[in-house]
Amino acid sequence: MDEQALLGLNPNADADFRQRALAYFEQLKVSQDAWQVCAEALAQSIYSDDHIKFFCFQVLEHQIKFKYSELTEVQQQLIRETLITWLQAQMLNPQPEKTFIRNKAAQVFALLFVTEYLTKWPKFFFDILSVVDLNPRGVDMYLRILMAVDAELVDRDVVHTSEEARRNTLLKDTMREQCIPSLVESWYQILQNYQYNNSELTCQCLEVVGAYVSWIDLSLIANERFINMLLGHMSVEVLREEACDCLFEIVNKGMDPTDKTKLVESLCQVLQSAGLFSIDQEDDVDFLARFSKLINGMGQALIASWTKLVKSGDIKSAQDTLQAIEAKVALMLQLLIHEDDDISSNIIGFCYDYLHILKQLSVLSDQQKANVEAIMLAVMKKLTYDEEYNFENEGEDEAMFVEYRKQLKLLLDRLAQVSPELLLASVRRVFNTTLQNWQTTRFMEVEVAIRLLYMLAEALPVSHGAHFSGDVTKATALQDMMRTLVTSGVSAYQHTSVTLEFFETVVRYEKFFAVEPQHIPTVLMAFLDHRGLRHTSPKVRSRIAYLFSRFVKSLNKQMNPFIEDVLNRIQDLLELSPPENGYQALLSSDDQLFIYETAGVLIVNSEYSAERKQVLMRNLLTPLMEKFKVLLEKLMMAQDEDRQMALADCLNHAVGFASRTSKAFSNKQTVKQCGCSEVYLDCLQTFLPALSCPLQKEVLRSGVRTFLHRMIICLEEEVLPFIPSASEHMLKDCEAKDLQEFIPLINQITAKFKTQVSPFLQQMFMPLLHAIFEVLLLPAEENDQSAALEKQMLRRSYFAFLQTVTGSGMSEVIANQGAQNVERVLFTVIQGAVDYPDPIAQKTCFIILSKLVELWGGKDGPVGFADFVYKHIVPACFLAPLKQTFDLADAQTVLGPECIQYLQQEYLPSLQVAPEIIQEFCQALQQPDAKVFKNYLKVFFQRAKP
Repeated sequence: MDEQALLGLNPNADADFRQRALAYFEQLKVSQDAWQVCAEALAQSIYSDDHIKFFCFQVLEHQIKFKYSELTEVQQQLIRETLITWLQAQMLNPQPEKTFIRNKAAQVFALLFVTEYLTKWPKFFFDILSVVDLNPRGVDMYLRILMAVDAELVDRDVVHTSEEARRNTLLKDTMREQCIPSLVESWYQILQNYQYNNSELTCQCLEVVGAYVSWIDLSLIANERFINMLLGHMSVEVLREEACDCLFEIVNKGMDPTDKTKLVESLCQVLQSAGLFSIDQEDDVDFLARFSKLINGMGQALIASWTKLVKSGDIKSAQDTLQAIEAKVALMLQLLIHEDDDISSNIIGFCYDYLHILKQLSVLSDQQKANVEAIMLAVMKKLTYDEEYNFENEGEDEAMFVEYRKQLKLLLDRLAQVSPELLLASVRRVFNTTLQNWQTTRFMEVEVAIRLLYMLAEALPVSHGAHFSGDVTKATALQDMMRTLVTSGVSAYQHTSVTLEFFETVVRYEKFFAVEPQHIPTVLMAFLDHRGLRHTSPKVRSRIAYLFSRFVKSLNKQMNPFIEDVLNRIQDLLELSPPENGYQALLSSDDQLFIYETAGVLIVNSEYSAERKQVLMRNLLTPLMEKFKVLLEKLMMAQDEDRQMALADCLNHAVGFASRTSKAFSNKQTVKQCGCSEVYLDCLQTFLPALSCPLQKEVLRSGVRTFLHRMIICLEEEVLPFIPSASEHMLKDCEAKDLQEFIPLINQITAKFKTQVSPFLQQMFMPLLHAIFEVLLLPAEENDQSAALEKQMLRRSYFAFLQTVTGSGMSEVIANQGAQNVERVLFTVIQGAVDYPDPIAQKTCFIILSKLVELWGGKDGPVGFADFVYKHIVPACFLAPLKQTFDLADAQTVLGPECIQYLQQEYLPSLQVAPEIIQEFCQALQQPDAKVFKNYLKVFFQRAKP
């Protein structure tokens, strides 16, 4: 072997050596006999370097996986002998191989097993067992091979082809017949031999049993000698976690519901008599987490049996199974309430399914009602944050608790379905008790009390948030709790979790303020002062900015008395943060967007006259315009690039804020009706000069473009005078991305104003196309994928533009560009339909062609168009599906119904082709296999001749 290249296998080797090693590996993979060199190296232990051994196994793996059928009988025998020789050497070596080599070797054995077991090597496992006997190193390899075989046959994470799936089923069936009993016997011997002196091998063997039990005859494992041994392991500290998992797999095995109940019950009795149910004596949380998973499996298995028995009408067995389930509830509750969240989390599935049973019963016994209450109290307790939770710097542990809380929420929702009255009463009791003494109560208890009120909104669902009407008991209880929340003063609690929960709940139950509007001022003040938007924590301020905007929007008319006061109080929060160093604004620019939107909503939805609204809107937007002008001048003079970027960002924020205020308008409250057109037109005049700024073009253009999109919606035709000059500036020195973002603006104008903008479109049609073609023709490096993608996206935008123009009934815009230009445009569409392997663009092109044929195909169409149809459009319909890149099976690329319809109804009849041949042709055209269509074409042309 190339010793120099092998040096590169070492992870510490430099890049050149590593590159050479990779190239060598590729070379060996394609070589005819390189695998033999590797086989010899392994069989004779030529190399001591671990990375070279691993490399040799990789070469063998490739040979077996991809080129095995090319080998002769003798060569295949050589691979078998090599592996067995290597295995024999493992038991004699002074040191065991590294784990990664043993795992790779096991994978290679497993690959050879799936290839040869059914034909050449039926004694695969017996040969391995005869080599390893009970030698610990041999047993280790044997168990690893078994796990690798299981991974090949039943690993659900691996996607198998239908052929592989059939092969795997046959392999499992053959193994069940020929060797599984012997394998199970070998596992028993290994466990018996090593359970007290080699915990590692014992755990490995238990893992194998757990893996295979899902697809072998259960009676081979679920019998007295095996179960007794497993139960013995449950009291050995180093084995019990693996034994637990093994029992879980046994319980999980699919079987007859009555047999499943008997199996679970017999296991439970033995576990209970062994004292394993007394979990308060146990302090090993890792074991308890596995034990909780086992009990969860048992509970869910019994519930699945109960469901099947009820369905089949076996009421007696169903009753027995329900009793068995009820008997586990006390243990389930102990695990659910355990202080370790992993242990608690593992039992939630059983808990959830148990509540589902109770939901189906018409009457609950006293014990069942007590169970529901106990689960409810456990959920309330477990929802509580612990002291260690880091609110300022949330890491992995915090993320896991958030996920765990989501699981508990599902339990709470299920509780509400079983007994909504009990849930409401329990939450009310906890809530009232906690809020009476919130000043002296720990933050986590206050937070969870408010959280429970918040969660009731989803647990007791109503339509359109109408929690305060309908059912009087519920409405009264919620109203009382909301009144307590907003009048108790708890909003002043000095902990971010309580603060956020207070505001989240206030916004969730905004309908409360329609019933008791007298509390609005109190809550508004909380939003506006140090408890909300001026809180010390940036995280809290950010969330409150969003919640405040939702609160104001939802209350709408009820805000009327407070509008001017609120606008005055948020004045400082609306200031555009200058890009000067050291200036720390209270809110980020993203948060400020919400405040601007809120201000807009307050003004637009007010009951003021149009004149007053205009004054307020001008007061809101004038500071932005003035600041914009100053900053634009500064940008023009700025030399330093960082300074330029900071100024451009600031200018962009100003435009964004103005855009955001316009979201307050609606069909009922238009800009015109509110008397605000003039203010926004002033904004337009202020912002448009930024388009001619040569610096930071991308940022500035993007902001102004977004503003124009908004103004087209809000100002309608009043915006039209500004479009030509804006377009002219945006088409100067533009790149692919600029054009790609500019075209949707033109599409929006075209689709909205149609013939109104026809003169403008005619004027800018060719300049736009020239700009597009110029960018598309720019040379790009062959491997520059981002440039290729940008061009592809631009091409799509270009075709989308043509589709908008033709689809808006404005084909004359194209027709009036002069014969040469029209022809050039049409050829680009033909090219898009046929030459570019982009299904989205192709589909658009066929839609354009179809529309043009519809509009121009008659006598009144442009001169020469009919000729173009025959010479280019029809061939395109034929050529596109014949391209290698044209995927006829892809829903995106199936020849547009438009094209097929055109051929079927217009073009082919015009050639006097018989109707039955047309039908046959169109069916062949839609065949997923392009070859079928190619072959059919010859027949078609012969038959279609007159």
